[in-house]
Amino acid sequence: MVLPGDGIGPEVVAQGVKVLEAVMRKFDLSIEMREGLIGSIAIDETGAPFPAETQKMCEEADAILLGAIGHPKYDNDPTLRVRPEQGLLKMRKELGLYANIRPIRLFPSLAELSVIKEPVLKGTDFVIYRELTGGIYFGKKSRTADYAVDECSYHRYEIERIARLAFEEAMKREKELCLIDKANVLDSSRLWREVVGEIGKLYPEVTISYLFVDNAAMQIVLNPSQFDVVLCSNLFGDIISDEASVLVGSLGLLPSSSKGEGAYLYEPIHGSYPQAAGKDIANPIATILSVEMMLRDFGQMEAADAIQRAVDYCIVNEIWTEDLGGNKKCSEVGDAVVEYLGAK
Repeated sequence: MVLPGDGIGPEVVAQGVKVLEAVMRKFDLSIEMREGLIGSIAIDETGAPFPAETQKMCEEADAILLGAIGHPKYDNDPTLRVRPEQGLLKMRKELGLYANIRPIRLFPSLAELSVIKEPVLKGTDFVIYRELTGGIYFGKKSRTADYAVDECSYHRYEIERIARLAFEEAMKREKELCLIDKANVLDSSRLWREVVGEIGKLYPEVTISYLFVDNAAMQIVLNPSQFDVVLCSNLFGDIISDEASVLVGSLGLLPSSSKGEGAYLYEPIHGSYPQAAGKDIANPIATILSVEMMLRDFGQMEAADAIQRAVDYCIVNEIWTEDLGGNKKCSEVGDAVVEYLGAK
């Protein structure tokens, strides 16, 4: 299922689809693709940010490739009752997408573009597991003219299911898991510590550490190489993962996946960047690597490795969009990846 979405979404998704079609030809894969509406464009055309038709197609799909959601006309008017982001939240809830996974991978040739000094970055390689369907974003809400409430609530099972995924990932890596919370203040965080500790007993090889979110925000820029698998609640994961993204030099480089009960979702971590929409200047690498994550999750390791090598080739040979200091168009980077796949 392909959901181009808003802003630069259609441009970067077009490159992801182009690369997917290239590996389908190269490795003789059969993948059926359908396209739907979500976000601002869906509101404009149907009145709903996640139309029933789109939801039905997503429920029938095995995987979803999403571009981006959001438009300034909604950001600048807080009185609007229907907003693009509601489409993303509804999709996560309806499809049971409770775990967002964001790998933080550095490209050595781009280290100088990071806001963090190269010696600090050395050895950085971690993955963030963010809970997606609970917490303050989905809690009870109330509002008067002078008072507002957003409830943060978690059930034990919501923590258990993402904790198991994070521990399984830690077993494949360096066997270290860090829970980020605010257990000195919040009851919900104390429940997270309790549950994660219980699940951890099933994985005795994994070392568990804990950081308060304020300290974690500091540690990610002071010593990012200390992390292996990072586990967070919804709100803290949202903030921490965006902070971690600056380590690599550009939001346009980082893919993500969301997993749960239904179809898996794959998307770049960046937003809709409406100022660049239609200019063919957005960085498609994050979307292309999201396709790579999708293929890997579905067992197509050879095709996924080929995409990874093609992206590495583009990065090393400075086939860069303007966010990296280059002069290549979004479509030209996609073409370069496809050309490498064909040539190599």
